[in-house]
Parts: sequence; C-alpha cells; structure tokens
Amino acid sequence: MIELIIEEGLEERIEACGLDPLVAERAVAAVLQAEAVAASVEVSLLLTDDARLQELNRSYRGLDEPTDVLSFADDGDASPFVAHPEAPVYLGDIAISFERVLAQAAEYGHSPARELAYLAAHGTLHLLGYDHERGPEDAAAMRLREEAAMATLGLSR
Repeated sequence: MIELIIEEGLEERIEACGLDPLVAERAVAAVLQAEAVAASVEVSLLLTDDARLQELNRSYRGLDEPTDVLSFADDGDASPFVAHPEAPVYLGDIAISFERVLAQAAEYGHSPARELAYLAAHGTLHLLGYDHERGPEDAAAMRLREEAAMATLGLSR
C-alpha cells in the first residue's frame, strides 16, 4: 500500500502546473515490482515544501538546508506486537519537496512529472537499502534502477 500525502496548501500549486501527483505512487510501485519485493509493503509518501524538508534534514541528518528527497526506512526495532502474517510490512516514509521538483525539472530540462517520479523512485531505493553515498559503484547501480523505473513509466530522458 502506498499512501500519498500532500501537504495542506500545495494542492492548488500542483494543479496549477498540471502535475499529476499520482505519478509518484506509480514510481514507487515500479521500483517495488522491479526489485521483486514479494511481500505486501506499506510506504508513506509526503509531498511538501522546502521548509519542511529543511526541518526534517536538520532534525534527522544535522544538515540545516533544504533537500529534494529524504527517506526514512523502518529501523527494524522489535515490537512487542505480533503482526498478522498477511499484514503489509512497513517499509518506511519518503518526503519530497515540491519546490525542488519544479526547480530541478527546469534545471535538468525535463518535466515536473519525471522529476517527481524520479525522486520517488530514488527514495524507494533508499528504503530498500541502496545508498549512492557508499561509492561510485553503488551510485551507478542506483542510477540504473532509477532510469529503469522512469522507462517503465514512459518518462525516459
């Protein structure tokens, strides 16, 4: 299950630029399918603004600056509760800055839809354990998977 949450006040701005925010959900689903995630999973996807991403970045990464996407994977802490075997597995949360979506789409010369989908795919890969900061090989592997998701959605370069 993918839950898309749009921060209050952004709906009009998203609609004004003709962006379908559901492309983010489709990107998450494309990555999960490509990565053969067999279990039913739960992902929360927040579309917000630079100020909120800066707040999250400061709180969780110690960086007092806005960023485009943050992922918060389930830390796997044991719970005293027993989950039903058919219940979705909580994978984590992704937060994306709508302002960065627009700015980066303009900077890279592609549509806001592609940028939103790309950031959602990127965040999902982080939830699955990929990390481009480990080195160039990991970054290249992640980039291949991101571009494969974009191709699946018809959003190739």
